[in-house]
Amino acid sequence: MQDLTPPRKPTAAELDLLRTLWRIGPATAKQAHEALQSERPDATYATVLRQLQIMHGKGLLTRDESQRSHVYASAQAQDQLQTHLLKDLIAKAFSGSGKALVMAALKGHVSKKERDEIQQFLHGDEAPKR
Repeated sequence: MQDLTPPRKPTAAELDLLRTLWRIGPATAKQAHEALQSERPDATYATVLRQLQIMHGKGLLTRDESQRSHVYASAQAQDQLQTHLLKDLIAKAFSGSGKALVMAALKGHVSKKERDEIQQFLHGDEAPKR
């Protein structure tokens, strides 16, 4: 039987690490630390290792312990976690209204090019690939 309880919501620092793991794939603490350096040069190896361990405990990461250096991977695909976080944001900040979220996003957070892509999407045309 599958556990349907969503994982706990990641913190900003945990999201940094998740984005890194989504980008590079499963990684050891050393590999994750090296990949994270461009975004967070102040993060030490010890901090990254501890954060990975905490995230594993929270259910945000899986850990392969079959080798000497443990390999960590995201427990959820990027789009699944983003959808879960977005649903939570819509419920809490926009009283459950997806329309209110979209309208707020369109009020200055979207470029002309992005607006054109959204317009194409709304008219049923496939949005251009990035």
